Amino acid sequence: MGKAEAALSPEQEARRAWMGLLAKSDAAHLAECLGAVPALPSFDWLRRPEVGGVMVRGRMGGTGAPFNLGEMTVARCSLRLETGEVGHGYVQGRDKQQAEQAALVDALMQGPRADELRDAVLVPLEEAQVALRTARAAKAAATKVDFFTMVRGED
Repeated sequence: MGKAEAALSPEQEARRAWMGLLAKSDAAHLAECLGAVPALPSFDWLRRPEVGGVMVRGRMGGTGAPFNLGEMTVARCSLRLETGEVGHGYVQGRDKQQAEQAALVDALMQGPRADELRDAVLVPLEEAQVALRTARAAKAAATKVDFFTMVRGED
């Protein structure tokens, strides 16, 4: 953990978590969950949805010197709710609607409807991601070879 990461407040850590969840979520599932939320507020654009590229950086072993891994396409936008909260959405790929929905959820999570949004949107998205990780881990575990239990045939 870097120095900048250690200095984050609990609110910043929570926002980092939901922003990451929104960025990694399936666009159709996000739209379905957000569609179940009644009376979404109107908003003004600070930055309309746009598609661009970002440089992805990596570190060997997670601790080595940083290097440029390559570019990735992202969609991003920023908006302000009528109540003043500002939301940002960054998602991998070209889906401008997903970026808008992520920004809307981000803004709503900073206001009085946070608990409602957490239950209706974030919890189902987190459950879907946990299920996906579990399925991937099970698939990978099925191909694991344990070399220490193999019989050599010398007996």
